[in-house]
Amino acid sequence: MKNKHLIVLLFLIVLFSAKAQNSTANSEPKVGLVLSGGGAKGFAHIGVLKVIDSLEIKVDYIAGTSMGAIIGSLYASGYSGKQLEKMFEAQDFDELINDAFPRSSKSFYERENSERYAVTLPFDNFKISLPSALSRGQNVYNLLFQLMLPVNSISDFDQLPIPFFCIATDIETGESLIMDKGKLAEAVTASGALPSLFQPVVIGERILIDGGVTNNFPVEELRAKGMDIIIGVDVQDGLKDRESLNSAPDILMQINNFRTINAMRNKSELTDIYIKPDISNFSVISFDEGENIIANGEAAARTQLTKLQGVKQQQSTYKKPKEVKVLDSLKIRNVNIDGNERYTRAYLLGKLKLKEKVKISYADFKQGINNLIATNNFDTFRYQLEATENESEYSLVGSVKESGTSTFLRLGLHYDELYKSAILANITQKKLLFSNDIASLDLVLGDNSRYNFDYFIDKGFYISIGVKSRFNQFNKNVNPLLALDADSPFLVGLNKIDAKISDFTNQLYLQTIFRKDFALKIGAEHKHLKITSETIIDNVREDKITFENTDYFSVFGNLKFDDYDNALLPKRGFYFDGNFHLYLKASGLNKSFDKFSIAKADFGYAFSFNDKLALKTEASGGFKIGDKSTKALSFALGGYGENLINSFYSFYGYDYLTLTGDSFVKGTLTLDYEIFKNHHILLAGNFANIDDGLFESGEFFLSPSYSGYAVGYSLETFLGPLEGKFTHSPDTGKSYWLFNLGFWF
Repeated sequence: MKNKHLIVLLFLIVLFSAKAQNSTANSEPKVGLVLSGGGAKGFAHIGVLKVIDSLEIKVDYIAGTSMGAIIGSLYASGYSGKQLEKMFEAQDFDELINDAFPRSSKSFYERENSERYAVTLPFDNFKISLPSALSRGQNVYNLLFQLMLPVNSISDFDQLPIPFFCIATDIETGESLIMDKGKLAEAVTASGALPSLFQPVVIGERILIDGGVTNNFPVEELRAKGMDIIIGVDVQDGLKDRESLNSAPDILMQINNFRTINAMRNKSELTDIYIKPDISNFSVISFDEGENIIANGEAAARTQLTKLQGVKQQQSTYKKPKEVKVLDSLKIRNVNIDGNERYTRAYLLGKLKLKEKVKISYADFKQGINNLIATNNFDTFRYQLEATENESEYSLVGSVKESGTSTFLRLGLHYDELYKSAILANITQKKLLFSNDIASLDLVLGDNSRYNFDYFIDKGFYISIGVKSRFNQFNKNVNPLLALDADSPFLVGLNKIDAKISDFTNQLYLQTIFRKDFALKIGAEHKHLKITSETIIDNVREDKITFENTDYFSVFGNLKFDDYDNALLPKRGFYFDGNFHLYLKASGLNKSFDKFSIAKADFGYAFSFNDKLALKTEASGGFKIGDKSTKALSFALGGYGENLINSFYSFYGYDYLTLTGDSFVKGTLTLDYEIFKNHHILLAGNFANIDDGLFESGEFFLSPSYSGYAVGYSLETFLGPLEGKFTHSPDTGKSYWLFNLGFWF
């Protein structure tokens, strides 16, 4: 009997103890965290999270808007404050926000035709319009999707490691929406779609923009989730005084902030711990000052340290979350993409460069996404990686939105010492005759008017077809050997002639891409070359002399490889461009024409010593085989420029087209020190041999006969590079200043 009483007593003690523990657990307050929007100022949230982590405070629910949604969702996915700090410090926000894709993402055609324009505007139906936003937000989505892959299978945000919701705005109704279900990366991208900066995000039947437009601090909604204690972090601007309102944008921003700031007066009182970092010296685009903003957020959180410690004292247990690891490789079992009407599945897969059931790095997977978007044929590509029964394999499921704009007006401005001042107007038409073609016409007006026409049917790794036509002209004092034979009586006492050179070239070619960055091109070419000069006067006609006025017909081949990260100021990558022309026929002034060929190649390799200092090494060479009488197509060195016609090459220390010959070899070293972002100090040296018959004489491989050096400054602007260079040659003792502004065309 006593035993029975003892058993009952023990049972009652255990039961009471369990109830007491339950009661203690239930008495722990639920802690919510609300993070406001504020663009780059939202980096302060990371500083606050670092302090919360250091105190081991358990957060039970997170709500955020815009940048608060981005940082809050990543924290809810399991990342720590320190991890977020490292991630954001490693990001290039110019590339992220502007949807600037690496050069390697673009086709050869797109690279050549995108690196000459300062402004691109939609031009459908011959009406200029502005883009709907600066950025499509694709890079933001790509980044968020990759970081959120560990929780990719969760569609109910209450099931995240920390329950979460964010706010977005329906642009059609003005309704504020709580986003707590669906695809996390897509919902957060919508919450941060700042009008005019990012395109609206379409989810289901709704068109969504930044939640800060209607609710930048969702504290009431968070309280409704059953939170007992709410920590609020506010990174919004306050109202400015009259001294600070000194521009139209400042005034418009102030007007736009009235409602949000007034609402915060009440919302801040609904928090239990209100943290207001000092962000007065920063703007919504101060992304390059992230380190300081994070530090300010950390400092602001520490001013509330006593209250935060009080929260911690009410929590009995804390389980440190496992460190989240970002997926670095994957295997795609199959691909299902919809939304494509004008572009075939083969075209999409060709751009994505995906091979099913082959393991690839996530970097290569993202590169494929970039390849597709960089065509500018699609506004967005929203995708998911869905797990299969085999945990190491995924199904890629996505939807593309084809761009409704097919015509563009592009503008550019340029000055250099050869072509002088020029304004460029370009019309680009996509889908002119076929769904995957593009036509582009450049009209260059200025001191030397020119044009350039391209038509290209892009079939990627299959055989593509292209047509090119261009007209170039310029006036310059040049070496007379470019037009005259060495034994010409005109050469007596003549070092230079003032020549007008015009070149009209037309090409029809086939191109194929292989091994990612190699392009092989073969085709036929017609060239009309004309050289006249008033330096030498015909005594009979008292008119300028025409040295060349001939149509040349040739076939050609070209092999090109280019993975430079930047066309003009590369910090890494390799470049090769090999050309062979066989000239078969000529008609016009050149009566003594006989068949000949020209072979030439350019090599380049760039590498960086650190994030500031890079070295670009270049080598070029070429020679003529066969008939020697056609001087006008020989090689000529001097000056500085890109996209020079025929066989003309830059060479520091000498004026344009000063050194000539039917064969040459040249090497260049350029040291590039980026003192500030986009500000470069350049030191360069080049060395060359050039003459007739270098290979026959063996002088091709001797020490260089010509040398020159340059020191300069280059500023990368939206118009293109602004450069000034002082060049000098010890061979002649002469010096030249070279200036250029804008992309080369």
